[in-house]
Amino acid sequence: MNSDRITGAGKELKGEIKKQAGDLTGDQEMKNSGRADKAEGKVDKVAGKVKDVLRGNE
Repeated sequence: MNSDRITGAGKELKGEIKKQAGDLTGDQEMKNSGRADKAEGKVDKVAGKVKDVLRGNE
């Protein structure tokens, strides 16, 4: 597991928290920002997984 996957998981969690906070407060901008953060985290995790596969770590 490399740092991209760890960073991605953190961004994904942060995004989910922001999305939920936006839902609770009715703040559409926060909700959208959370969705974007979550998507960015997923991309980072996939990139990290690809790097691990190419290095033969997985």
